[in-house]
Amino acid sequence: MRDVLSQIVRWWEAGERFGLATVVGTFRSAPRPPGAAMAVLAAEAVGSVSGGCVEGAVYELAQDVVASGRPVLQRYGVSDDDAFSVGLTCGGIIDVFVEPVSRAEYPQLGEIATSIEKRQPVAVATILSGPGKAGARRVIWPDRGSGTLGSSRLDDAVDDDVRGMLAQGLTGIRRYGAHGERRLDDLQVFVQSFAPAPRMLVFGAIDFAASVARIGKFLGYYVVVCDARPVFATGKRFPDADEVVVKWPHDYLTATNVDERTVICVLTHDPKFDVPLLEVALRTPAAYVGAMGSRRTHEDRLVRLREAGLTPDELARLRSPIGLDLGARTPEETAVSIAAELIQLRWGGSGLPLTGTEGRIHGD
Repeated sequence: MRDVLSQIVRWWEAGERFGLATVVGTFRSAPRPPGAAMAVLAAEAVGSVSGGCVEGAVYELAQDVVASGRPVLQRYGVSDDDAFSVGLTCGGIIDVFVEPVSRAEYPQLGEIATSIEKRQPVAVATILSGPGKAGARRVIWPDRGSGTLGSSRLDDAVDDDVRGMLAQGLTGIRRYGAHGERRLDDLQVFVQSFAPAPRMLVFGAIDFAASVARIGKFLGYYVVVCDARPVFATGKRFPDADEVVVKWPHDYLTATNVDERTVICVLTHDPKFDVPLLEVALRTPAAYVGAMGSRRTHEDRLVRLREAGLTPDELARLRSPIGLDLGARTPEETAVSIAAELIQLRWGGSGLPLTGTEGRIHGD
């Protein structure tokens, strides 16, 4: 829903009633993940649930849902040889939940949008099927909840589980009994987490950093560029960054929060900057620590880091030289190389051309 949020909030604020279709389950090579959304108002549609395969059918279904006021859980599977059949040509299966939305039916939407804008975690739990009321919704923040799924016992059970999912940024289906019994699975609840975007910390205010910041923002990261030199670390030079910080890199990293989703890109390739910085970075739980430089620079850097007391396991976390081997030369190409490595590590891809691989294209 994040992709269409700005548009649907405008419709919501204007008092419109529209259909919201959300991918709630995927199987095999589904083109879009759970949480992907498409919104429909009269003859207008925004967003996508399948990259184009079933959007026409979802558009029609959303119109019906708005007219009837009743939400629908619909499964779309593999299309047949008829070019006009509805289905996914990729061979996947998706479950799409379509619901009517208005200020009366979804009173918390404005609060959700505000929380997302302020980078405050929030999640939405919606009953899809089972003994409860389909479409019943509860919005959960770390310290409170709004709305009900039908009973206080169910709300309490879902609140506990959702806060755990929210801490990890997880979206998916949980199953319960009618009153929140975790040993039963007859009630399906879809949980969509809106955790703050993961952070990309880019150290070194050089031309490569501007391209990395740009592609990091494109991939959905909250991008911070940090450099000790105020003449280079400016908002004008890094318009795509969410923050530009003038501080010694290792001091900034020591003082900031780094979690398991944080990405650290060290582009300084200057020992006085990157050695103390990497000494801190490789001891954080960051998902990725990459450093720019030649192979000779990398070997010299390893020597210095060993002398600083880093263990073999800590050094093994360092991705250096940074990026995949694409033959990149320009700052823009290098940024693509780094982005490719981030995606490859996140989803476990091989990094090989798809023409030379077999099996599923989309990993879990």
